[in-house]
Amino acid sequence: MRAATEVLAELRERILEAAASGIALRLRGAGTKDFYGEQPRGEVLDLSAYQGIVHYEPSELVLTARCGTPLSQIEAALAAQGQFLAFEPPRFAADPTLGGVIAAGLSGPGRPYFGAARDFVLGAHLLDAQGQTLRFGGEVMKNVAGFDVARLLCGSLGILGVITQVSLKVLPLPRGELTLRLEWPAAEALQHFNRLGGQPLPLSAAAWHEGAAWLRLAGAVPAVDAACARIGGERVDERAARAFWSSLRDLTLPFFAQEPVWRVSVPSTAAPLALPGPVLIDWGGALRWYAGLPSTAGVRAQASAASGTAALFRGPSAADTPRLHPLPGANLALHRRLKERFDPQGIFNRDRLIPGL
Repeated sequence: MRAATEVLAELRERILEAAASGIALRLRGAGTKDFYGEQPRGEVLDLSAYQGIVHYEPSELVLTARCGTPLSQIEAALAAQGQFLAFEPPRFAADPTLGGVIAAGLSGPGRPYFGAARDFVLGAHLLDAQGQTLRFGGEVMKNVAGFDVARLLCGSLGILGVITQVSLKVLPLPRGELTLRLEWPAAEALQHFNRLGGQPLPLSAAAWHEGAAWLRLAGAVPAVDAACARIGGERVDERAARAFWSSLRDLTLPFFAQEPVWRVSVPSTAAPLALPGPVLIDWGGALRWYAGLPSTAGVRAQASAASGTAALFRGPSAADTPRLHPLPGANLALHRRLKERFDPQGIFNRDRLIPGL
């Protein structure tokens, strides 16, 4: 395996060549999210060779790794110490890299209860269009000096530069975990999710799928047992529960094999949207997935009316229709200014996050 310094030097040289010639670069780790966002463009810049855990001290609850490090390697190191990534990044039945995980900024079922991916980013290194390594944040919990660029990179889809290194906050695995299944209609499930979410219960996930609500409880064993007795419902076998939450996290349930699949983010208190076809509810009601909808369904209009957003997560789209929800004018202007500051030549992941950017 080549030394990390050698790989980084090669990446820097390639970036400088692209900047000088105006060639667009398509940043790629494991390629597990090539379908996500707008159509990838440019010559592939393979980042998978720049890998390895740089620092991990379990007592500090912080792990630092390079962008090409496979997620499986990170999770194995954490599991050996009884720790985990609480934002549960989706794996898509593959093995994404850490850089792709942070660039996409996607979070799993535990997001409303533990936090989003960006909430666990403590620091990051960015290789910009001038070949400079910019360092933001650090490896401590209270590093808040200046503008929080490290978290800004989370969800940027690589349009600002190459995220070469990331420091993450990790958490201890819960001592107890149990899943309940309750036969509730979707509207009733949403009411219960919001009611239970406002109570001192060790909820770590709440989803609704095919006529039933799934509630995951995690924490101290006495607290989990007490919450289980209070809520009621059917206790799900540990293996079946693990399979369900893993499939939901990785978006590998049969539901996600349908096309198109829309990802709708709304307030958890929003009523069910009047959309036809199958629906899957996650994040205690704040994330609604819709599959197999006709093009006339008006998904974006309904999401906006509910103070939310809608992204075409998977499936074909019209050439003049952005896959991600269009930004308001002020937000779009901020994105343009950031792009101009970090990538004035426009070489990184051109059009990947926002058409024309």
